[in-house]
Amino acid sequence: MSQTNTIDPAEVAKFEAMAAEWWDVEGKFKPLHLMNPCRLDYITSQIAAEFDQDLTQALPFKGLRILDIGCGGGLLSEPMARLGADVVGADAAPRNIPVAQVHAEQSGLVINYRHTTAEDLAASGEQFDVVLNMEVVEHVADPQGYMTACQQLLKPGGLMICSTLNRNPKSFVMAIIGAEWVMRWLPKGTHDWAKFITPDELYDLIRKAGLEPVDRKGMVFNPISWKWSISARDLSCNYVTASVKRG
Repeated sequence: MSQTNTIDPAEVAKFEAMAAEWWDVEGKFKPLHLMNPCRLDYITSQIAAEFDQDLTQALPFKGLRILDIGCGGGLLSEPMARLGADVVGADAAPRNIPVAQVHAEQSGLVINYRHTTAEDLAASGEQFDVVLNMEVVEHVADPQGYMTACQQLLKPGGLMICSTLNRNPKSFVMAIIGAEWVMRWLPKGTHDWAKFITPDELYDLIRKAGLEPVDRKGMVFNPISWKWSISARDLSCNYVTASVKRG
């Protein structure tokens, strides 16, 4: 019996309200909703290229096992499931899991959500074709240990997509002053600028973990169009990388 079927109706109602908040495009998770199409474009194109899948076909990711670390309410897990992947969504925040489960059930999707960490999953010997590691590494206490756990979670030939925030004066202005203080998109203190990671530092973490970086791009917000886009050159604030486990 799934976890959401063992809780009482009052708890279900609470989780449904929280699920509605996670999936409210004008709510407090609006920044993620704005960024999501840009993230998904990058993720799907990298997976399709690495595993020779045709995105124009139905269920192009069928047969692939994908781990979404720090899955939150499932904003990335659900699109991966819709594309046919066998998805495990993991989050260290316990209340996110039933929220994600409720929304997946409402959406008619089967996703294996778990309250766990990358380290615990790696210790159990689980492995995946793809690890989605989006906006997590800047929040962990030991980035190198965390990245090593992600490497262990990949099958030989597996792909990791990892995004984070660059550490420079511009990212402080954009991510801390802009997003947290001025726009109030995020609660103050959501990010610790000192824990932001430069692209070269991230590549170093990835290589030391035993993965081979193969691509990196910037994700740039345009305040005129109010949209995010991928940039080959501008990695000054948000950026995303792809790396593979040779074997």
